[in-house]
Amino acid sequence: MRRVLVLGGGFGGVAAAHALRQHLPAEDEVVLVERRPYFLLGLRKNWVLTGRGTLEEGRRPLSALARFGIRVVAGTITAIDPASRRVTVDGQPLEGDAMVVALGAALAPDQVPGFRDHAFNIYDPEEVPRAAEALRTFRGGRIVIGIFGAPYKCPPAPYELAFLLQETLQERGVPATLEVFTPQPMSIPLLGPASCTAIEGRLAARGIRFLPAHRATAVENGAVVFGNERHPFDLLLGVPPHRCPEVVVQSGLTEGGDWVRVNPRTLETRFPGVYAIGDITEVPMANGMPLPKAGIFAEAEAAVVAARIAATFSGQPATATFDGSGYCFLETGHREAMLVRGRFLAEPKPEVEIAGPSPAFAADKVQFEAERLRRWFGA
Repeated sequence: MRRVLVLGGGFGGVAAAHALRQHLPAEDEVVLVERRPYFLLGLRKNWVLTGRGTLEEGRRPLSALARFGIRVVAGTITAIDPASRRVTVDGQPLEGDAMVVALGAALAPDQVPGFRDHAFNIYDPEEVPRAAEALRTFRGGRIVIGIFGAPYKCPPAPYELAFLLQETLQERGVPATLEVFTPQPMSIPLLGPASCTAIEGRLAARGIRFLPAHRATAVENGAVVFGNERHPFDLLLGVPPHRCPEVVVQSGLTEGGDWVRVNPRTLETRFPGVYAIGDITEVPMANGMPLPKAGIFAEAEAAVVAARIAATFSGQPATATFDGSGYCFLETGHREAMLVRGRFLAEPKPEVEIAGPSPAFAADKVQFEAERLRRWFGA
């Protein structure tokens, strides 16, 4: 019997556990380790913030994975030894014959002085209900959506929130101005100037002010600080800086960098039998930019890693590779969405396009969540 350890119960981890279970014989063990007792797709947060749904509708208990032959270990990972493929979970050691690290990007609001005191962290599921209530009772003024660092998970999400929030406030008759700022030179640099101009033009058409190249240095009561400039707000919805979890940094998997370095095609780390997938990784594209941090890539990477581990266990050549194909949705309100899709690892540069908006893409996004919840956790 062999054992594969999957570290993390997010998009990549759950996808990897299922893919491994499909590839490996029943006697081999797939063990998923996660401190949270539930799974939640990140795309649901914007729906909750704008009153279009609840977190509970998208939550599923990780314990449900047991019915698929996946063992779930609930606990906090306090140490990772990739050389021996061993982890420590709440003081208890756990070893595997292979390891998939899918612990995701950690949120770091404390990197921005005042963020925790004066902003709502819209990427933290524990904070989202409080932010949703503040929006529900908002009676007017300036709402600022702030991106406080890059890279961050799901690049279109803050702009999608702006579109959905503008529609919601308009329907409620709330007098409000909406603004979005980012430290990046354009909304989603990967898309290139033409597509970014299309997104930014749509923001402007909805009366949403866009502030590129604005790197916040602090947050005060009622104002974001950009160096010597103070920008006022009545409500601040913030995307905090992201970082690699400290336990992963301490393991040596980042090799002194900001994220785990992997072979872009195989997702292998420098440690034999140890793979890393999803938001925790740094996968360079041909244009020098990092692959976006998005669940669809974690899912595709999980399939590749599972196939390679299964081949290795059976003594066969591992041939599965990650081609960088993927897509994501950007809702624009009025039950429509745009679709960003492409071959992100194409040479000599990524081949990415943006389509829509259309009602079909908005419906596809709803189905995207429903299909995965059903497939991974059952009815």
